Amino acid sequence: MIRPATVDDWPQIWPVFDEIVRAGETYAYPTDLTSEQAQALWLEPEPGHTVVLEESGTILGTAKMGPNRPSYGAHIGTASFMVSPRARGKGVGRRLGEYVVQWHRDHGFRGIQFNAVVETNTAAVGLWQALGFEIVGTVPGAFRSKAHGYVGLHVMFLDLA
Repeated sequence: MIRPATVDDWPQIWPVFDEIVRAGETYAYPTDLTSEQAQALWLEPEPGHTVVLEESGTILGTAKMGPNRPSYGAHIGTASFMVSPRARGKGVGRRLGEYVVQWHRDHGFRGIQFNAVVETNTAAVGLWQALGFEIVGTVPGAFRSKAHGYVGLHVMFLDLA
């Protein structure tokens, strides 16, 4: 079940967020964020939206979405995703991705732009391409991966117009 995230979900989201950020392979968030700081970054205020994918009371993944930029750029959306390492390979990312695309369509966005998809995150790149996103550019060496050193960040786009 995908549903809106609440502050009561944060105790289950936080360990996933912290583990993924500390792994140093997909997000450029500071690794010393407190739980409170991370919660403020992840639980999107309106007009954004944050959801969780929950099964049997366990949160397996989460996504946040909303306008990529304010004002004159607010017609293009963006999103970020985190899937529990214990739930990878079970379709959680795909289900969240499909939800995010539909949410943006339902809210009248003209496209979705992912600003920073790490090129070595091949599972994510492949999923977004399967959902219709295109790589519109890559910033070489823009991400410092713990495992791979300096790697590119893809900008990916899905036209909803």
